[in-house]
Amino acid sequence: METEVKLTKLASCAGCGAKVGAGTLATLLEDFKTRTDPNRIVGFDKSDDASVYILDEHRALVQTTDFFPPIVDDPYLFGQIAAANAISDVYAMGGEPKLALNVMCLSDAMDQATVQQILRGGYDKAYEAGVIITGGHTISGAEPIYGLAVSGFVDPHKVLMNSGACAGDKLILTKPLGVGVLTTAAKADPDLVEPELLKKVYAQMATLNKYARDVMVQYHVHGCTDVTGFALLGHSYEMAQGSGMTVHIKADKVPYHHEALELADMGFIPAGAYRNRQYAEAGVLVRGDVPRALQDLFYDPQTSGGLLFALPKEEAEDCLKKIREVCPAAAIIGCVTEKQEADIILE
Repeated sequence: METEVKLTKLASCAGCGAKVGAGTLATLLEDFKTRTDPNRIVGFDKSDDASVYILDEHRALVQTTDFFPPIVDDPYLFGQIAAANAISDVYAMGGEPKLALNVMCLSDAMDQATVQQILRGGYDKAYEAGVIITGGHTISGAEPIYGLAVSGFVDPHKVLMNSGACAGDKLILTKPLGVGVLTTAAKADPDLVEPELLKKVYAQMATLNKYARDVMVQYHVHGCTDVTGFALLGHSYEMAQGSGMTVHIKADKVPYHHEALELADMGFIPAGAYRNRQYAEAGVLVRGDVPRALQDLFYDPQTSGGLLFALPKEEAEDCLKKIREVCPAAAIIGCVTEKQEADIILE
């Protein structure tokens, strides 16, 4: 759908590229007084994707929220992408999302039809996920924002955290990288990115991680996160630190949109990538010849990115075969070892 108002022109940042840096977040939350509760098994102190609270022996509540400014001009597509991104955090915990609330900020430049299409996109994507949107909150502001606060459930014995990776595990990534670079270049000059490629990238961002999650939970997954605003290396860094392990990433095995590599080399790097590099670079050891532009893709903030999960090496190939039926670009991108000289070894 075309709209007279170019949504991306109303925002200074786009999608998950608007996310505040992880290092900044850690500083902002220092020394906060919080209550302890034995039923709260995951909170913000663990830098995980969502909070988890045990309700009974068989159920735990998973809660998360995510919202951002437009990354596309089509309002319906923006609603779909924002909803898929918000719901993803529940999948990353191994859970099933059930309820959601709209979170929305309206710019004066948006007409009623545009707002309705954003909401319709969110509702349709939630319906696909089996999620009921029960209400929400809307304000007026300088820039448009949309997302969801999502609640879901998970077996408390099967919660997946980003801190569970074990030595010997293989790592699977389910969606290709390069979204931030490609959308940044397209915003600067639409002629830089072929329409068919952009269409492919938009469809990727609107794809739920539900289908990858449904395959993943059939295996003995030890740790999981989704690759979004903190990029592959930022989220891998948190996984490595939380697990007390070293994450090894094979650069030539990581799926990415190859057109993004040339654009990154030309300097079309979103601001969030520099924040991610500042956050994680001290924990990354680069071995061999990994071009700077390719490293930039690994620091590139992804909007509605794929799942990154660690599972026993004996199960990795079978899992990959099944997950490629729903995520064709999925790949085994590395492994986990006992702690070595760096949190991440990129080679």
